[in-house]
Amino acid sequence: MCGIIAYNGKEQAFPVIIEGLKRLEYRGYDSAGIAISNGIFNIVKKKGKVENLSNAIKTEMRGTIGIGHTRWATHGEPNDMNAHPHLSGDGKILLVHNGIIENHETLKKALIELGHKFVSQTDTEVLVHLIEEYKNRENISLEDAIRLALQKVIGAYAIVVHSIDEPEILIGAKKSSPLVIGIGNNELFMASDAMPIVKYTNRVIYLKDEEMAVIKSDGTYSLKDIYNNIVTPQIKEIDLTIELIEKGNYEHFMLKEIFQQKDTVYESMRGRFNPFEGWVKVGGLNNHISRISEAGRIIIVSSGTSWHAGMIGEYLFEDLARIPVEVEYSSEFRYRNPILSAKDVVIAISQSGETADTIAALELAKSKNALTYGIVNAVGSTISRMTDTGSYTHAGPEIGVASTKAFTSQLSVLTLMALNLAMERGTIPQSYVLQLLNELHTIPSKIERVLKDNDKIRYVASEIMNSTNALYLGRGYNFPIAMEGALKLKEISYIHAEGYPAAEMKHGPIALIDENMPVVVISTNQSAYSKIVSNIQEIKARKGKVISIVTEGDTKIKALSDYTIEIPYISEPLTPILSVIPLQLLAYHIAVMRGCDVDQPRNLAKSVTVE
Repeated sequence: MCGIIAYNGKEQAFPVIIEGLKRLEYRGYDSAGIAISNGIFNIVKKKGKVENLSNAIKTEMRGTIGIGHTRWATHGEPNDMNAHPHLSGDGKILLVHNGIIENHETLKKALIELGHKFVSQTDTEVLVHLIEEYKNRENISLEDAIRLALQKVIGAYAIVVHSIDEPEILIGAKKSSPLVIGIGNNELFMASDAMPIVKYTNRVIYLKDEEMAVIKSDGTYSLKDIYNNIVTPQIKEIDLTIELIEKGNYEHFMLKEIFQQKDTVYESMRGRFNPFEGWVKVGGLNNHISRISEAGRIIIVSSGTSWHAGMIGEYLFEDLARIPVEVEYSSEFRYRNPILSAKDVVIAISQSGETADTIAALELAKSKNALTYGIVNAVGSTISRMTDTGSYTHAGPEIGVASTKAFTSQLSVLTLMALNLAMERGTIPQSYVLQLLNELHTIPSKIERVLKDNDKIRYVASEIMNSTNALYLGRGYNFPIAMEGALKLKEISYIHAEGYPAAEMKHGPIALIDENMPVVVISTNQSAYSKIVSNIQEIKARKGKVISIVTEGDTKIKALSDYTIEIPYISEPLTPILSVIPLQLLAYHIAVMRGCDVDQPRNLAKSVTVE
């Protein structure tokens, strides 16, 4: 979950590294460090955000090789000492690391017995000492020492290593954590993702597990695996621009990404359906359409916001395509000895495509011969490479830690997949297919209409910003949206919130409702309208504040509610794409009013690459 950036070339490394760290800060921001090599190591490390690090550096650090790291703590509290890079005992090797070394305690004990002394509480320092031990004891190169050390490591890693004894090279390696090589004009880069290097090059190599890259100052490089087998690199051109990863005129990335949804939802559907000709063709799905349409069941594995998308996927696939679906937290799936077979299809949903628990769940599914399908946003990510087939969401880079546009893009892809399968299986009338396709065609313009209520939503936020708890209720397709709305509020405003099926309110949460409890009710379901009205009446009888998301023109629920936010009419299976947007804006404005760091909420990181 940490961010790594490294440079080796002819230019000064410092500007590249410090700017790269700022672009990577969404991956971790409890401490940061930089090392510039110029015959000696010049290292600065600071607790807190990259800005703290920048402020601590009074003059530009000179040198053409540099490594930077922004941390999300796993082992050892956030402080200057535990920040990366970490040095070997002899001070000649430095290393940055993203991941977890699970057997670090065993390795550390053995190294202490050999005379090594440690100054931090991190697992990373153990790895750099292990590399030092092999290098000095065996009298071998840095590359060979890293190779031997990594064969002893259990866990996940993306590392970049530099030695004062071999001043022309940087070495990177990865397993279960991402690392990309950028190929510039006689200069080379390493990074956790492409964002910090897109300014300099769009040509990249995505390292695979247990691969190592040696990049040299003259612009040459070589790839091998940790067993010393030569690897042929696959160079890809990335479709990413500086404009996409900057805030522009928006105060926060999250607000920009909320307002981008009218475009990103369109991009996620573009070319995959035609409402006028009445067809749906999701490429990754159609490559295996017979096996997927005949699946005994679909299992969706995901985490966080992507899990909520999976929950809506369950409603879509069962309602429209009539295929049984189970939705699993990735972190629980692999540990409960699930029953899997070749008749199953396992769909993994992940914005980053690097979520460690989801990758582990996929590995289990593949070992049982289930067909694996990835729905990811990040091109070239681990999940996109390891699955049998899949679909990109095409949402573009999402930098705000709290996911917004990636979520609605996931819903768009899941909706098209469900319709594609429904047409293949003949489970819904063609007239209904055409109706839904025509309504999907109108969704971008309807999102734009929802976004025009931003000022009204800001006012509602001002009325409830001082609440300490909130309840979100929904039914059917909008029950997962209630959970997603609650998650957004928790993530960025630090208000405790829970999402519930509306009917379950009476089975516990109703005990919490009083005049200080705002209750957000997603009230657009025509199939359960009268039940939702009853739920709202129950809340009002206990003096709860009701904020209702309603369909335009609804007067009955409006009369019962303290505040209403309208969305355009759309058929029930498609409502989640619209109904979630007011909840995103509500959470955003509350967080801003409470003085919270919207884009980088405490204790969270964008890409959870450790278990």
